[in-house]
Amino acid sequence: MERPRILVVGGGFAGLECARRLERKLAPTEAWITLVTPFSYQLYLPLLPHVAAGVLTPQSVAVSLRRSLCRTDVIPGGAVGVDPRAKVCVIRKITDEVIAERYDYLVIAAGSITRTFDIPGLDDYARGMKTLAEATYIRDHVIAQLDLASASLDEQERASRLQFVVVGGGYAGTETAACLQRLTTAALDRYPRLDPRLIKWHLIDIAPKLMPELGEHLGTTALKILRDRGVDVSLGVSVAEVSAETVKFTDGRVLPCRTLIWTAGVTASPLIGTLDAETVRGRIAVTAEMRVPQFDGVFALGDVAAVPDLSKGDGAVCPPTAQHAARQGKRMADNLVAALRNQPLKPYFHRDLGLVVDLGGKDAVSKPAHVEMTGVPAQLVARGYHLMAMRTNVAKTRVGVNWLINAAAGDDFVRTGFLARQPARLSDLEHTGAYLSKEEIRQYTQSLRAQSP
Repeated sequence: MERPRILVVGGGFAGLECARRLERKLAPTEAWITLVTPFSYQLYLPLLPHVAAGVLTPQSVAVSLRRSLCRTDVIPGGAVGVDPRAKVCVIRKITDEVIAERYDYLVIAAGSITRTFDIPGLDDYARGMKTLAEATYIRDHVIAQLDLASASLDEQERASRLQFVVVGGGYAGTETAACLQRLTTAALDRYPRLDPRLIKWHLIDIAPKLMPELGEHLGTTALKILRDRGVDVSLGVSVAEVSAETVKFTDGRVLPCRTLIWTAGVTASPLIGTLDAETVRGRIAVTAEMRVPQFDGVFALGDVAAVPDLSKGDGAVCPPTAQHAARQGKRMADNLVAALRNQPLKPYFHRDLGLVVDLGGKDAVSKPAHVEMTGVPAQLVARGYHLMAMRTNVAKTRVGVNWLINAAAGDDFVRTGFLARQPARLSDLEHTGAYLSKEEIRQYTQSLRAQSP
């Protein structure tokens, strides 16, 4: 008999953990395992702010798939459509070649993209922090603003280049603002022509509290740390309009600004729009075993799925975090093994191990196992957690060495020329326009059937 085909879509926390565990638990004769991902690495998303700030090199947070997987076939590309009734996934390779791949079991772990709103100028002038390319671009862009401001004799131009806005008071936005503010503060020693009073970071969020998941005390502590460092934090405020040189807030303020970093949440991959699956809050509705009930052999997990949170009940779903995605990946693999061996599937259940927020330098707030910590102890817990969570020893070593070098030698202000003359639009770097319509998917499915013997 032909071996069943397991197709895993996405090489993030959920997809990689699933593929790794399948390799360990299944004999080579039990199933074909295929992973579809546009990149040859798993991106360790929580440390992207450190890449943007230059504390870590991009390679440090790109965990090699080839080091983690031994016998999984890797297709370099992205899934752009699924026909669950025909059991076909349409894939666009990195060469733009489109192929149709059959499967017996499909694991959708395609992750998420940056959530945006219909705000004038947002797509053209906002920069995201969801991909390695975006983090690398932001670093180049921020240093370019310092270089250009230092070289300019125009006071208005200087003012607009030295004001930076981060939208989103969650973990990603708060850490991004904190790490980059620390970078531009350190830059003052290298840019003697710049007036320190002109360099200003703004962190805004429509929510009334900063990182409410941390609780009242730690959220207030993080807010105080940022404000003491000179970050202007505005809560209950959002962006009304963006142009090349200004940002208008909903409270009426207009700032001269050429840098808007948008981290206001995520939404599930547009891939789910190619299925006729039910959704919950924009994510695929799945059972506690992560099955998509409408379709045979289809599972979903991670940011793309609304996995019931059994630890809370009352219809709660697991938040789109790396911690949940990695653990769901392991449970998903166990359930696939059970399905192949005609054994019962088990529900996903997990209690949060805690939260860590790295604010750069010696500043951090952490809540491991509900124990509140601040300062250096919190920083040690935060960085220790990240090192533990990274998949390979090589990646752990690179990150640890980078942290030590930065602590000893300080920051460098080097632009790599990444996308120097091209706009880094959210839709381009996150490839949101790559997905197919249902009619196009049907055409590829029919073409595959015609080629079958």
